[in-house]
Amino acid sequence: MASSTLICDSEPWKDLQAHVDDINKTHLRDLMNDTNRCQSMMVEFDGILLDYSRQRANLDTLNKLFNLAEAARVKEKINRMFNGEHINSTENRSVLHVALRAPRDAVINSDGKNVVPEVWHVLDKIRDFSERVRSGAWVGATGKTLKDVVAIGIGGSFLGPLFVHTALQAEAEAIECARGRQLRFLANVDPIDVARNITGLNPETTLVVVVSKTFTTAETMLNARTMREWISSALGPQAVAKHMVAVSTNLKLVEQFGIDPNNAFAFWDWVGGRYSVCSAVGVLPLSLQYGFSIVEKFLKGASSVDQHFFSAPFEKNIPVLLGLLSVWNVSFLGYPARAILPYSQALEKLAPHIQQVSMESNGKGVSIDGVPLPYQTGEIDFGEPGTNGQHSFYQLIHQGLCHYAKSLCGALVLHLIIFWDVAVEGCQFGDSRLVSEDGPKLLHTLQLCKKSNHLPLKQPPQKGRVIPCDFIGVVKSQQPIYLKDEVVSNHDELMSNFFAQPDALAYGKTPEQLQKENVPEHLVSHKTFSGNRPSLSILLPSLNAYNIGQLLAIYEHRVAVQGFVWCINSFDQWGVELGKSLATQIRKQLHASRKKKESVEGFNFSTKMLITRYLKASADVPSDPSTLLPNI
Repeated sequence: MASSTLICDSEPWKDLQAHVDDINKTHLRDLMNDTNRCQSMMVEFDGILLDYSRQRANLDTLNKLFNLAEAARVKEKINRMFNGEHINSTENRSVLHVALRAPRDAVINSDGKNVVPEVWHVLDKIRDFSERVRSGAWVGATGKTLKDVVAIGIGGSFLGPLFVHTALQAEAEAIECARGRQLRFLANVDPIDVARNITGLNPETTLVVVVSKTFTTAETMLNARTMREWISSALGPQAVAKHMVAVSTNLKLVEQFGIDPNNAFAFWDWVGGRYSVCSAVGVLPLSLQYGFSIVEKFLKGASSVDQHFFSAPFEKNIPVLLGLLSVWNVSFLGYPARAILPYSQALEKLAPHIQQVSMESNGKGVSIDGVPLPYQTGEIDFGEPGTNGQHSFYQLIHQGLCHYAKSLCGALVLHLIIFWDVAVEGCQFGDSRLVSEDGPKLLHTLQLCKKSNHLPLKQPPQKGRVIPCDFIGVVKSQQPIYLKDEVVSNHDELMSNFFAQPDALAYGKTPEQLQKENVPEHLVSHKTFSGNRPSLSILLPSLNAYNIGQLLAIYEHRVAVQGFVWCINSFDQWGVELGKSLATQIRKQLHASRKKKESVEGFNFSTKMLITRYLKASADVPSDPSTLLPNI
């Protein structure tokens, strides 16, 4: 039976709730004037500097967060993860992505067995295979070198490897290792993605890597069959064995597909998809592009942070600090989103990857014991490299305001709906189950409230729409540019913005400052910045493979810490299953309607109308088509 004890019932949680009032009385302008505070909020490890002094927190906040971590048994949970215990309890699995980058002589057990030798067996196999392909010892069906790789996978089998690939593309050593080669990722089942990926490629020089643990993922396998047809139609069916390999554990289906099982690279059920970039999922395509030596440096960078996360005291532990501050922002200050803002174009795919790692991990509504949660969990993650984002969504980050109902009537209605959801229906805020029949009941509640001169909830305050920001900077550019007679270099111009934006968010600009600058009175309100908007800064020494591995592991472990505190399971993803199940029903309907002209039945009116409209408008699609591949 599920335990009813939640972290929000603990004294440290209640202590933090009470502490919010103290923080609300203090502006970041004042907090930033405390030099000792700021100095204590800077942490350095292995060349990485974290500055979290622009968080809406003081030293008392940190101590209270450490108490919360103790109440949530965060250290115990970290140890259990590294010890291979089945902390993914809903799927009865270990969570051991740290084993994927562990040193060869490390001992990390799962179910009583050291998994590190198995990991290195696969890594050695990838090293050997990638070197043979890159050297020309392994060639295609016509004897040509395989210089182009298309990796097929979706979700974690795509976003993580794409992030690392994009981050390495402009790095000097990686450029030399990848010269004459190209790597593409086919994820979406949309035929446009197929068309874009095969445009300009020659089947004779293309190697396809199919990434699917079970070899049954619908989108991935349809794309795999499409690429198999592309190769077979040009080179014959026998060419598949030379031009397609797999990352999978289902050797039977791999062989049935036409891929030699000897060319299948394993990974394990203790590796979640969004944490799998350090497995064969990412290591194989990246090694084919850059060589195993580059990828091994990436693994070592991640392993360095793994050890730091495992052993460093919490007050100096970068992932733990980041995770606790995120909990503070989400669950106590009420900030539901986070902007990931790397001031490096090479990190343009970081935010999409962390978006999946974070939102798929911590977008949960029940505790790990299945108890509905009365507090906020998870973050809405988004981002864009600076300075591009500054000319996009920073306007809202700096000046966006969230207005609640202003009129008495509007406020009463809002209060009553919230009251109805929470007190009557047991919903979390925003998950309304209100239906039209509830109207009279709400009016009756309103009358009772007027008689007692009491509203169910306090008047919600008007406040800024605050989005905490992660600013990520790099000391040395991958591709420095210097122009004679320019005031600063291109990279210095970029970093000027990196240093300026956190202060602009923290300090803002007051009407008094604007008036002293003789700003016209009618523009003062437009140019006023409230400030007091939190951020943190991460400064990397450079952006090589090692640093990229460090950055990945920091964010992975940050997400885990949040989940440990919230007492949720950050390593399952049941929320993605329902949509896939419904899609299976619709797929059957589309097949029946196309092939047998059956009418659309068994769906609600809206879905039935949309499917019928789609079928009618695409009636020119043949019921028994011959093979047609993109032609761009």
